[in-house]
Amino acid sequence: MGNNLKDIRKQISSVLNTQKTTRAMKLVSTSKLKKADEMARRSKTYANKIVEVLGEIKAKVASGENVQDNLYFAPAGETGLVDIVLVTADKGLCGGFNINTIKEVNRIIAEHKAKNAKVRLRVIGKKAIEYYKFNEIEILDSAVGLSATPNYAQAAEFINKAVNDYLQGITSKIILVHNGFKNMISQEMKISQLLPIEGIESSQECSSILEVEPNEQENEVLNQLANKYIEFSMYYALVDSLAAEHSARMQAMDAATNNAGELAKSLTVAYNKARQEAITTELVEINTGVESMK
Repeated sequence: MGNNLKDIRKQISSVLNTQKTTRAMKLVSTSKLKKADEMARRSKTYANKIVEVLGEIKAKVASGENVQDNLYFAPAGETGLVDIVLVTADKGLCGGFNINTIKEVNRIIAEHKAKNAKVRLRVIGKKAIEYYKFNEIEILDSAVGLSATPNYAQAAEFINKAVNDYLQGITSKIILVHNGFKNMISQEMKISQLLPIEGIESSQECSSILEVEPNEQENEVLNQLANKYIEFSMYYALVDSLAAEHSARMQAMDAATNNAGELAKSLTVAYNKARQEAITTELVEINTGVESMK
């Protein structure tokens, strides 16, 4: 009985230490989430402005020539080689954040293979890299550390490798997948087609003072802005994913802290019961000894 009490005390101590760790991790994630959320908000404002200007220039260029002839906007084919760029975290302990992204990518891969399209993977994040290597699935390009510390220059360098293959006709489509930030308690899967660019039109309320003269350089202006849009989309996906990661980890650590508290309570009850049983057994043994001496 004594050994049993000792084991339970060790378990309670271990659970309480784990609870301290998960509580500290929750506080750290909460602090980092505030910074990441602010970064994502600023990036979103800039991204919206790029889309606005890109739509306006596209409309002005289209008035002089068929913009669909531009490789950045040409309709995508249903078959061919497709590049999938996915973003996960470098670390775990964030619930289903990473595995949900991987599951979505696997679904997209199966969907394209059903259309006889080949798929290549460009992976950012240690967790996805480890998953695909373990399952012996080929990864064309990968990066570790970029999802934890988003950097515009590195993000642009990474995505431009895929863009160059697209412009050279090697691939027919580029798809970006990441788990994005929705609010403090939830995330949402975001899937966007980077190339060819879709869904960007000029707004009637657009008040830009930008003027593009119809000449042979106007298409080059559109190309440069389109490339800037793709680069920033990659960077924003990293920032958005980082905010979502901290949100998911904050929730996971909060749940772990609560579970540890419940487990500590149940172990304490079990310890008290075992202690009472030990005391009762000792009293019975004492009474039995006294009675035997009479």
